[in-house]
Amino acid sequence: MRLFAISDLHLSFTSNKPMDIFAGWENYQDRLYENWQKIVSANDTVVIAGDVSWGISLEESLADFKFLNSLNGKKIIIKGNHDYWWSTVSKIRTFFKENALDTLDVLHNSCYPIEESAICGTRGWVYDGTGEKDIKVINRECGRLERSIVAALELNKKPIVFLHYPPVYGDYVCKEIVEILKKYGIDSLYYGHIHGGSIYKTLPQYNGIVLKNLSADRVSFTPVLIQK
Repeated sequence: MRLFAISDLHLSFTSNKPMDIFAGWENYQDRLYENWQKIVSANDTVVIAGDVSWGISLEESLADFKFLNSLNGKKIIIKGNHDYWWSTVSKIRTFFKENALDTLDVLHNSCYPIEESAICGTRGWVYDGTGEKDIKVINRECGRLERSIVAALELNKKPIVFLHYPPVYGDYVCKEIVEILKKYGIDSLYYGHIHGGSIYKTLPQYNGIVLKNLSADRVSFTPVLIQK
């Protein structure tokens, strides 16, 4: 069983947010399907690091979820900044069960064991440290990240960490997130969120941590192999 990952699919089968108006996104849903099915098997797991669907509710996202469910492998979804459909974990899982979306699950305040490792992560945040609301959000996200990593370690599993937002972008560094990664010896971090011309602001590594952008347009709409 192998582990793959990708981010920012921005599916829009029933919403009014077409992505193919952007350069490089032409026919992206067909391209994603073809590339995914070529390399991912039924026994594999794929992490989707946020921004799965433009739907603003679970019901409006159903067509997008059905598309994901038709793809090979188990899919573990982390919340992104555009996942307006996100609800409580119990409501999401109930919705998935009621609609026979049996290859989909979400990761929130927990980890997902996969052989000797465990998938860990949360949305993360980008802020300048000056707003009280931003400080509350980053503290909450740091708590979720740490709980996720600790849950993996308590199972004697190696944490593989995913965020939606990059902890380092241009001159910006989310020191709170980086400190948690360093505390637990995380040497690789996978993220999404960054597209198009903004790619030049991303870094391949920071403070000994390898940083990998998984945004769909960045990886040619092809899941990236994380673990064999």
